Amino acid sequence: MQIETTSIKDLLILTPKVFKDDRGYFMESYNHTEWSKHLAIDFVQDNESMSSKGVIRGLHFQKPPYAQDKLVRVINGSVLDVVVDLRKSSSTYGQHFKIILSAENKKQLFIPKGFAHGFLTLEDTSIFSYKCSQYYNGKSEGSLLWNDPNLAIDWDISNPILSQKDKIAEKFTTFNSPFS
Repeated sequence: MQIETTSIKDLLILTPKVFKDDRGYFMESYNHTEWSKHLAIDFVQDNESMSSKGVIRGLHFQKPPYAQDKLVRVINGSVLDVVVDLRKSSSTYGQHFKIILSAENKKQLFIPKGFAHGFLTLEDTSIFSYKCSQYYNGKSEGSLLWNDPNLAIDWDISNPILSQKDKIAEKFTTFNSPFS
């Protein structure tokens, strides 16, 4: 597994070793022993979603004490994955990071607690998978408006398919971060 740092502290890109032959390929998408050498995180829940092209899911987060570390990847299709740093003490507070995750490139993104996360599906039948370090808690859920001009995220789409919750999410200017 290759681990790359990003422009935002603690946000990591992971690229697994992929073994290809005429039958297809094999890879370890997660290995607890290997992962533990880099970060002491126990994942307790796996989630998966399938979306059509043009769907935006996010920008979502779980507030403490239910905040989640996540390890995300795409099983089928591709997405533009976006995170926003919500850690008040961070020098990159309010800044975002984007990456294309796809079934083809097999890249994964580690998102620590204190980030809002969302993605835009770039292909039909895109399957998104993520490991979480904390169980989901509906009362702890928060979201930021995907197209808030203060976040200045270029999603490269003007009319995405959104849930009602994502259409009315909070603006960053009124957001009081619970993350130190």
